[in-house]
Amino acid sequence: MPFAIEPQSFVSVVRPLLESNDPQGLVDAIRLRWNTGQITRLLTSPDRDARKVALVCLAMVGDRDCIDPVQSQLADPDPTLNQMAEHALWSIWFRCGSPQANIELCRGSKAMGCRNMDQAIEHFHRAIAIDPQFAEPYNQRAIARFLSEEFEESIADCRKAVRLMPGHFGALAGMGHCFLHLGQLEHALRSYERALAVNPHLCCIHQTVAEIHRKLGE
Repeated sequence: MPFAIEPQSFVSVVRPLLESNDPQGLVDAIRLRWNTGQITRLLTSPDRDARKVALVCLAMVGDRDCIDPVQSQLADPDPTLNQMAEHALWSIWFRCGSPQANIELCRGSKAMGCRNMDQAIEHFHRAIAIDPQFAEPYNQRAIARFLSEEFEESIADCRKAVRLMPGHFGALAGMGHCFLHLGQLEHALRSYERALAVNPHLCCIHQTVAEIHRKLGE
């Protein structure tokens, strides 16, 4: 077991590095001083500032082994801490594949940002072919297919992403969006409730769930 980091000492070391606006320098400094196991253990600390700083660090250097502890922070009542945990999870999800699969995923994400869905989907195909156990390309392909109004195909990709990464609230919510567009309200409700069970701070999903309950009750 890695030795424990003293929370206040950790914060005092990392904060100046954060203020330096040097992301690569921060990553190098983190890796030089601590391993991810030590940083992850800070998420059990009662020191909320230390947990927040730990989440910033894990967003930059965390790996698959950090996912469950980071995910546990989503239930924290502090909205800032919750948002930091959510950001950290997305960052980690995006680098859970092999190096080449990660590259293809990022290329696909950039293509999707430029609204080039065909090119984006092709990159996601490649990422999946390289690393079939990598959840995020399935989720990103689901988003591209949703934006292309291919809702059934998007649902299939969301299911694959969740099978590989059960706590992927993004894929669960995405599945709900697809079911909603297909008019399958009960399926949408179940998907949204599963997403909220992981991340209870998805405010827009709460509103949608309330609206579905209203429609189902009519």
